[in-house]
Formats: sequence, C-alpha cells, structure tokens
Amino acid sequence: MAKITISVIKADVGGFPGHVDVHPRLMEIARKRLSEAKKKKTIIDFYVTHCGDDLQLIMTHRKGVDSQSIHKLAWDTFVAATAIAKEMKLYGAGQDILKDAFSGNIRGMGPGIAEVEFEERKSDPFVVFMMDKTEPGAFNLPMYKIFADPFNTAGLVIDPTCHAGFRFEVWDILEHKKIVMDAPEETYDILAMIGAKSRYVIKRVFPKPGSKVPEKEAAACISTEKLYEIAGEYVGKDDPVAIVRCQSGLPALGEVIEPFTFPHLVSGWMRGSHNGPIMPVDQKHARCTRFDGPPRVMALGFQIADGDLIGPVDLFDDPAFDGARTKSWEVADYMRRHGPFEPHRLPMEDMEYTTLPGVMKKLHDRFEDLDKIEQKK
Repeated sequence: MAKITISVIKADVGGFPGHVDVHPRLMEIARKRLSEAKKKKTIIDFYVTHCGDDLQLIMTHRKGVDSQSIHKLAWDTFVAATAIAKEMKLYGAGQDILKDAFSGNIRGMGPGIAEVEFEERKSDPFVVFMMDKTEPGAFNLPMYKIFADPFNTAGLVIDPTCHAGFRFEVWDILEHKKIVMDAPEETYDILAMIGAKSRYVIKRVFPKPGSKVPEKEAAACISTEKLYEIAGEYVGKDDPVAIVRCQSGLPALGEVIEPFTFPHLVSGWMRGSHNGPIMPVDQKHARCTRFDGPPRVMALGFQIADGDLIGPVDLFDDPAFDGARTKSWEVADYMRRHGPFEPHRLPMEDMEYTTLPGVMKKLHDRFEDLDKIEQKK
C-alpha cells in the first residue's frame, strides 16, 4: 500500500474584519469541498480550521508530496472561498491567490504548503503548527530547539534512537538554494545561518542513521513560500505552517511544544513591518487584534490511523503556557513603546517589500549630495 501523505495548505482569502478572523461562510465552503473530495476518495480525511485570517486545510491521502490532484483541490477550494469573500467585501479577498489559473502545482501561486510522506508506524502522533502575522523564519528557533537542543529535547541525550541527532535542510530563500547539514556535528554552522531568519529558513528535518524512522521520511516540514517573491510588492506576511511528527525515534510530543514556552521575537506584526513576540494560543485566541497582533502560533495534535485523523487536541489550550502568554504581552508593551523606531520596526533592508518604499520614493529627489556641497564651499 502507498505511503500516507499529510498535506497542510493555507491561504488568506479574505479577513473578517480587517486581518482578524476567517468568516464562518469561508470555513463552510471549504468543509463542503473537502467532504465531496473525501466521498470521491481523492483524499482519505481532512480537517478545516483557521489561524487568524488564514484558512487552513489539513488533508491526508496516498498521492504523495506535490500531487497535482491534491494541490488543485486546495486551489479550487481557495478560489471558491475567495468568490464568497468578494461577495461579502471581506478585507484582502483573494490576497494569497496570486495567479489567474492553476498550472499543475500550487507552489509559487500564493498559498503556503507543508507536506510529509511516510509509512504509518504502530502509533503515529503529529502536530500541525500554524502561525499568523509572521514569516517562515519564525520557525527556525523552535525547530532548532526541538531537533538539536539537548536542554529542550531530553531524547537527544537519553534515547538511543534520537542520540545520533537530526539532519536539517536549510533554504536560502533569496538565492533560491538549499543545503543539508547535520546536528550535532555542524551545530555552529547551522546556527550561523538560521539566526538570519529572514533569509535562511529550515525547510525540512530528517532522521539520521540509527533512528527507528527511515532517513528519507521527513520528521518535520515548514512552509517557506515568500509572498513578496511572487507578487513583487507587499501583499501580507507569509503566515507559515509546519508539520512535526513525534515519538518512537523522534522527539516526544512534549519536547515538540516545549520551545513555545519562550515567546521569541519574530518579524511581521503590523503591516508586516515590525518585530514582536510570538504568542502561543488556543484556537479561540488565534485572532490578531492588538496592532494587528502580536504574532500568534497555535498547535493542533493528531494521531493518524490508516489515514484517518484522530483529533485534534488544542495543545496550547493549557495553563502551562500562561507564563509565555504573559511574557509576550510584556514584550509587546516594550516593543510598542518604540513606535516607528527600530528594533520594533524592521531594518531598512527588510522593509524593501513593504509599503515604505512608496513613502521614500517621493523624497528621493530632495536629497542633496553632501560631497558636491562640500566641493562648492
């Protein structure tokens, strides 16, 4: 029997109101479309949800990664939801639908995608993480801690099947290149890159020899679609998603969600132009309101059984994360007091694809050359 594939595909097809939430009608049309696809056996199972203003499709099937039929199903679903969003004049309707027609693969067309393919184990838990108002590099720190930090993941020290470490596939999203590196052997080199989170992003993590999990089966996958590379102008942040598999040769579920007890600083927030803390929240609170933020992350835990989704459990719906939420508000207060100043506002090189260049353009001709002024004296 073919391997199981989990596909998480998301898109902002219209906010309600502004950039806050997804209207129930959009969720309804998505469930209807995927229910029909399940009856036709295009997919095995599905779960429709949202994080902030992003419509999220979680699907299982046996068609493999980058399946044309699965990607077209997602695309057609988003197009149908966009039509309703336009009828209701929702904000940014069709914001992530950046092409006129489906061309065989949804990559590069606007929506974000994370997919993993694997042989089902005796028990196969996994977590789907969804972020709003931030960029793919926001996953760099937690993914490093999950798969390479022994102070976070005890299994790296005490579990023989994890002790060899993991392999990181890192993408240079500006040069469109990738490199595969091993932890712990190349830990410092990995950190040298992924600390520059706006350029170098972790795309996938793989087991190494000695694990119970085959080396070619990804343990984690993160969406790395950059909207500005597609549209050529600011159309919103990338709002990434990630799939992380757990247990039996992989980090335990508790080790997978532990990094989010620290609300690390990420880029995005208001107009995609500010740094702020990532707040771990339950589904109910995955709504970015204050200054269109601060950035949020939610985590849904599933078991999978012959392709059927068992769950989800809303993993951040837990008082154990109250401390992180409190700290994120404190950090948000501190960062907001900077107003338009860095480091709250992003550095100029990261503002190139925001709305700021439109302001700077009108000032361009008013600048005087200081060297020429000095020469005239």
